[in-house]
Amino acid sequence: MTGSPAPIEPSHSGSAKSPLERALGLVTDVRHGEAPTALLLTLNVFLLLTAYYVIKPVREGLILELEGGAEYKSFMSGAIALLLLVLVPAYATFASKVPRNRLVVGVTSFFVLHLLLFYVASSFPALRAQLGLIFYVWVGVVNMMLVAQFWAFANDIYDEERGKRLFPLVGIGASLGAALGAQVTAVLAEPIGPYQLLLVSAGLLAICALLFHWVHTRESQPKKAGSHEGEARDQEAPASEPQKRGYGFDLVFKHRYLRLLAAFSLAFTLVNTNGEYMLSKLFKQAASDAVKSGAIAADATGNFLTAEYGQFYFYVNVVGVLLQTFAVSRIVKFGGLKLAFLILPVISALGQSAFLLLPVLAVLRWSKTAENATDYSLNNTVRNMLWLPTTREMKYQAKQAVDTFFVRMGDVASTALVAGAGVGLGIGLRTFALINLCIIVLWLFLAVLIIRENQRLSSIHRPEHG
Repeated sequence: MTGSPAPIEPSHSGSAKSPLERALGLVTDVRHGEAPTALLLTLNVFLLLTAYYVIKPVREGLILELEGGAEYKSFMSGAIALLLLVLVPAYATFASKVPRNRLVVGVTSFFVLHLLLFYVASSFPALRAQLGLIFYVWVGVVNMMLVAQFWAFANDIYDEERGKRLFPLVGIGASLGAALGAQVTAVLAEPIGPYQLLLVSAGLLAICALLFHWVHTRESQPKKAGSHEGEARDQEAPASEPQKRGYGFDLVFKHRYLRLLAAFSLAFTLVNTNGEYMLSKLFKQAASDAVKSGAIAADATGNFLTAEYGQFYFYVNVVGVLLQTFAVSRIVKFGGLKLAFLILPVISALGQSAFLLLPVLAVLRWSKTAENATDYSLNNTVRNMLWLPTTREMKYQAKQAVDTFFVRMGDVASTALVAGAGVGLGIGLRTFALINLCIIVLWLFLAVLIIRENQRLSSIHRPEHG
């Protein structure tokens, strides 16, 4: 097949489209008046992910400077999960008391202030020596909470029909932000230094806060004739309704659909993190083999691994952006959520099966490339679409719990598996692939149940926006 994909045509006729809306048809069906808000959301999540990837290398450098820093990293997932047990209810409490715009702008600005405080602390040698662990945990928490908040906001802005059409476009911002953020750090780290990168990230997040307010203002205006923009809402209402003690978590355990989403998040993350561990072991073995064969010097191992991972993430990001731009909306439109949600576990199962048959780096490397690229594009978009038929309090409270705590618990479970089975029992990577296959079977089962429950919710319930 040659040439660019044909634009996705709208399912029904409407007002004449602008040239911009027709151009965006290469990605998805953008109807009259929808482009401004959709592009503002796309820019917002682009800057949000860029801000994270600007400070992610700083986080790694600060903790690895500490004596025993590599060992500390292995325990940080547990520390982050414990902290989220406190922060998720605190966030939900705030969400139950303030309007949507004050929630998202206030929380984003609060984390901008933290970055400024970290920068100030770095000016004092006594404080700088203590920043590594604190900053590592902080970044792990803030990244997850801000991304979950963004998608809760997007779910609140759009109804189910528009969300399914426009989330593929918004997701391009996330894919590009993840791909380009690290490059910003690579360019700026040496000229300005690591601590000045905190100010860069703070500036990007401050712009995100302004964009949140801009989108909120646009969508709060009276609805114009013939336009999907400006849906009227009761903006004095809190972003979510007050709940009982156990904000967020209480909602998850109360509703079957949310329990399924939480279980899926844990199982999916466990498979993914196990796969990352397997890949890192094979990359490390490849470096050792290169030293033994004389291909590289012993002191060049770090450069070898950096180059290998750089190439790996380059292909992941390129494929992810292409999938997000040209494939995601078409898969959702023609195959529905059922097909879209099942593609990643099938890719994961095929990759682990191939590794069982041929346990070499090339097989796992390219299967993980396909898996990660699909995760960052299709799976990420569909996971957020699954929240469209939920209520406002589910979006702002339960989503924080599912997308932060339960995802992090998947990392914790993988760490425990590596420590217990990999280190303690000395099992091989083929056994890890077999364990992953068993978890993928559970993942597929959960995916089927989630799709059925999603269809049921879509047929009997629509989210409240006021």
